[in-house]
Amino acid sequence: MPRKAGRSQVPSAPVRAFLVALVAFVFVGCPCIKGPVNASPGLRWWLFSNFGAQKMCPEMLKKGAPLKLSPEGNTIGRFFPTRCRHDINDDKRTVTIHFGGTGYAWTPVAGRVGFSMDASVEYGFDFFMAEDAVYVWAKRPNVIYGPDFKVGAIENKVVDFATKTPAGFVANTFGNQIVSYHLFQGFTVVHSDSGDEFTLGLLQPPARPPRPFDTSEDRFVFANETAEIRNNQLDFLGPFEVPDDDQALFLRMRLTGPALDVMVFHRGTADLWRDALQRGGALAAPPGPPVVAFPLNPGVELKRKTKLPAGQYMVVVDNSPVGVIKPPWNPLGMVGGGTAIVSYSAELGDDDEDF
Repeated sequence: MPRKAGRSQVPSAPVRAFLVALVAFVFVGCPCIKGPVNASPGLRWWLFSNFGAQKMCPEMLKKGAPLKLSPEGNTIGRFFPTRCRHDINDDKRTVTIHFGGTGYAWTPVAGRVGFSMDASVEYGFDFFMAEDAVYVWAKRPNVIYGPDFKVGAIENKVVDFATKTPAGFVANTFGNQIVSYHLFQGFTVVHSDSGDEFTLGLLQPPARPPRPFDTSEDRFVFANETAEIRNNQLDFLGPFEVPDDDQALFLRMRLTGPALDVMVFHRGTADLWRDALQRGGALAAPPGPPVVAFPLNPGVELKRKTKLPAGQYMVVVDNSPVGVIKPPWNPLGMVGGGTAIVSYSAELGDDDEDF
């Protein structure tokens, strides 16, 4: 039967102690436990619903979701959850996630589109303990509510005016398709010693999500993707959480296209800037100074280690006149002229590590 988030049957103290020990034993990878766990759907559900489900919303709120026009395409926008809760249904062995947030996407002619979205999605969860990783799947997505997609602002004011006409329905539907396709097709999280890797769709062991860079086995991998930053646009990468003061953010970047500015901000500052743009504000300087800023030039792979105090950060990639580098105005910017293609990885490591 359904039970609300954080509410489950509580075993006695000795049983709890045994179960905690069992879970710890399981997830360090003991071969004698993997077989029984993999063979028992009931045990897998019990482990997930009692020890994994409550972590979904906190993790979702820490991360932006990349948006693409096709599964193999580059990132052209992002959705940032700002609220989330979950319900567990023991009878159906499903978890329903209720979430909402805001985001942006670049589209031809319309330019930057800001939006908000709310939805409730029911997933069937499962996991498999492979030799060197644990595969967690969100399967059989069932949309319970929404997606309730609302356009906040459109950069091209001619198209913005058209949102009050039937053409506006096309714009909203197109944006809705982007969000719904990428959030409701199910997903896979691969947990290993090198961090958590997220990908849309269902991967089977030993497959791993595609990545443009080979990353270190000693550092936690936040992101490893390729994004398109159009002329006169910004992209907000992250958020990236730094738990301890003795850690650093390791960025590796490769650029095709015009030179760009890269700026690291505290998340609060970046969120204010992003929210203003999504609401249709004019492209302007950020509401506060970056923690660090540096240029990114084409044809040369950049490696940058930045020591940061504990906190959450976002990396802004700027293909606009806002930063130090002023990319030339492109008359075809609204249809993709002057696009910068940035492949990057972001990792968390100790400050005394070499890149």
